[in-house]
Amino acid sequence: MKPDNDLKSQRFLGDIRVIDLSQYVPGPYATRQLADLGADVIKIEPPAGDPMRKFMYSGDDKVSPVYRHLNRGKRVARIDLKSDSGKQTLLELLTDADVLLESYRPGVLQRLGFGRDILEPINPRLIHCALSGYGQTGPYKLRAGHDLNYCAATSQLSVSGTAERPVMSFPPIADHAGAMQASITILAALYARARSGKGAFLDISLFETSLSWQYAPLLQGATERAGFVINGGAACYNIYQCQDLEFISLGAIEAHFWKNFCEAIARPHWIDRQYESMPQLTLIAELSDLISRQPRPHWDELLASIDCCYEPLILSNQLSSHVQIDARQALSSHGPAYPGWINHAPVAIDQDFVELKKSDAIRWQTR
Repeated sequence: MKPDNDLKSQRFLGDIRVIDLSQYVPGPYATRQLADLGADVIKIEPPAGDPMRKFMYSGDDKVSPVYRHLNRGKRVARIDLKSDSGKQTLLELLTDADVLLESYRPGVLQRLGFGRDILEPINPRLIHCALSGYGQTGPYKLRAGHDLNYCAATSQLSVSGTAERPVMSFPPIADHAGAMQASITILAALYARARSGKGAFLDISLFETSLSWQYAPLLQGATERAGFVINGGAACYNIYQCQDLEFISLGAIEAHFWKNFCEAIARPHWIDRQYESMPQLTLIAELSDLISRQPRPHWDELLASIDCCYEPLILSNQLSSHVQIDARQALSSHGPAYPGWINHAPVAIDQDFVELKKSDAIRWQTR
């Protein structure tokens, strides 16, 4: 089928306005997803700006490229919400908004004068998403935390890593999973509002989102790192180091993939060992020894065309030369594109944000 290059065919949220009061990663990533799909996102930052503008960044540009990526396609304004004029501006924006996403600790928005008792009367159709660490209720609601803490407290870290020690994930799992949970729930609320005419209050927790991803270890009773099939306990699903210190991955869980792999490396006698008791320390050691005898190019040449779920580990600075990424137009100089095509074409996205000044206030109301 021919690509549909009509921009409107990709802007599913073209009539939706989102007010974003969040900072750092989770909230901005959630609203960035909405902006990619056409939503008019107005991000309100404190006078000093979102700390993410300079977080872990010491480049010459005034703004971190990570901040630009998280906030592409948005209009950004700095407003002092502690001032009367700032409160009035936000009130006017919320009166006409479809979605409010904020990532304050519970109680902060109330103290600023925008509690549920205020928001519901001024805009009954407003979908208010409160994205926080531990949720709006419970003994942990005011507890400080970051991605590492949420993963630790939900057992994600305890079953990830090597047998010797846990290994933290990068980029952060809970932050991005929580962002996706927020955007999905917002879309569901918009769908429900189209039928009921009523808004909703969404209480989304990064901690609970991380917890929801722990169904496999919970339901299988898996508490051991590198102890079961998909956390490093199986030889058929593992990471191996080559002679040149490069790494390769093998994901041959299905029997036919493992069979193809064993035949390709001239070890047909390993085929029946795929389901040995785990952790498969002996088989993993034997395969590790074999892989370590040759450099990565050897394994690429031998296995790349074999149907066995093989991929080398590549660095981020090598992504631009990946043939699949190039074919899908999935990466640009601005970073990753929208992760999918709509109507047979890559999604056309705004690559930068627009900084609004006080003199631009009239434009804030223009969709």
